[in-house]
Amino acid sequence: MSNRLDISCVIPLLDEAESLPELHAWIKRVMDANQFTYEIWFIDDGSKDNSWEIIEQLHASDPNVKGIRFRRNYGKSGALNVGFEAATGDVVFTLDADLQDSPDEIPDLYRMVMDEGYDLVSGWKKKRFDPITKTIPTKLFNWATRKMSGIYLHDFNCGLKAYKNEVIKTVEVYGEMHRYIPVIAKWAGFRKIGEKEVQHQERKYGTTKFGLERFINGFLDLISITFVSKFGKKPMHLFGLIGTLMFFIGFILAAYLGAEKLYYLSVKVHAPLITDRPWFYMALVTMIIGVQLFLAGFLGELVSRNSPDRNNYLESKRLL
Repeated sequence: MSNRLDISCVIPLLDEAESLPELHAWIKRVMDANQFTYEIWFIDDGSKDNSWEIIEQLHASDPNVKGIRFRRNYGKSGALNVGFEAATGDVVFTLDADLQDSPDEIPDLYRMVMDEGYDLVSGWKKKRFDPITKTIPTKLFNWATRKMSGIYLHDFNCGLKAYKNEVIKTVEVYGEMHRYIPVIAKWAGFRKIGEKEVQHQERKYGTTKFGLERFINGFLDLISITFVSKFGKKPMHLFGLIGTLMFFIGFILAAYLGAEKLYYLSVKVHAPLITDRPWFYMALVTMIIGVQLFLAGFLGELVSRNSPDRNNYLESKRLL
């Protein structure tokens, strides 16, 4: 591994050839002005334009520029995960390649991590230049994430973030989980998470690569990561509990119907057939679903107990 640097910038991109020279010059200007040692990792996520040729040109003129190229598009999470593996800086920054994130924010974010001890600092684009079709779903998404995660950030999906190197070497980003890195970091034990209001730039070149489907996928991913973080190692605690309660409710209801039928027979009163009553089928379905949930929890527990990382605990310090 190469010597540790002050800063690593990890920049995933897709068809952003026009922005790259300007973004590189901007970052270099900020780094030189603050005398930071740095590296810039451009992660080409399967671009179809000449983005990679631009990265090669930038590398030839500036050895601090490094690049990784995917053969096809894998998504932002995959690009970030590969960039995190390669980054060696004490503080790792993520920026979008479309010039909407300002590198001028880097020095203040760096000091928040190094001097104030934050594990992660997320940018907050209080004033945005995005269309209303993007800002309203983003506000709803951020509200739901705050409620479900207990992390009170204004803008989870801001591309500009600063991390301690230890954070990005601990978390794993996959699927569409890049927007939930603060949640994943908190789950991994990094609890000092902050935010800073940052300037949002209007897109200068090209068009956005994200559509409405990212908000649908984002909501589903939020449910997934919430479940995994709370019950990933103990699925029986969720499925077993709910299944047992449902079976118990169905059993009590069925027992009541049976007892009522026996009572009518004992006093020689004509009673309808139990199978003619809708409550019987509700009780039956409730017990069946309860058994299925219990078995799902039991099978999940078996899988969890046989997982190779079942005892993989994240350490921060060890005294020898």
